[in-house]
Amino acid sequence: MHIQVNGKQIDVGDALRGHVEDRFVAAVGKYAENPIDSTVTFSRDRHEIVCDALAHLSTGMIAKAKGRATDPYAAAESACERLEKQLRRYKRRLKDHHLKRREEPIPAAMANGYVLQSAPQAEAEAEEYVEPEGLDPLVIAEMRHQVQTLTVGEAVMAMEFADEPFLLFNNNSHGGLNVVFRRPDGNIGWIDPANLPEG
Repeated sequence: MHIQVNGKQIDVGDALRGHVEDRFVAAVGKYAENPIDSTVTFSRDRHEIVCDALAHLSTGMIAKAKGRATDPYAAAESACERLEKQLRRYKRRLKDHHLKRREEPIPAAMANGYVLQSAPQAEAEAEEYVEPEGLDPLVIAEMRHQVQTLTVGEAVMAMEFADEPFLLFNNNSHGGLNVVFRRPDGNIGWIDPANLPEG
């Protein structure tokens, strides 16, 4: 497994890089079969060091975890423990539910994503804000996203792995677009337009 250790406005020395590589390779390798690569990024948030970890698995799943501490080693340890917990839970679910492991990577299609400018929330921001003409919002960034073909159970796991509030996916049973999302009550919501009752 290849691991990349980066720093955003923070210097990552050889000792920290070596520690992180050893720790994350052991953690990911223990619970994930054939991990492809991992990226660990350190950054500052006021007085804390933030460690963002991302692991790409051979199945196409992506696991993300974040750790915070005043020390970079402690932040890395926190992120690594969270990543281990996710991978351990994923592996246990597969075993407990006797799910067949995917031999091939998860099929995915590419989709365009956009970041739209929002109306200012504070008065200070309002001075520089230019109201767009018409109802079309101003696009401030474009990116590419993968829309994977998953079962509903896999989609829930992928959403939890990625630590996202929702996940758009192609439903494996009928190929239509579906969404799973975390509800305010802590449960998971599932939107399946293909299964709308007729009438």
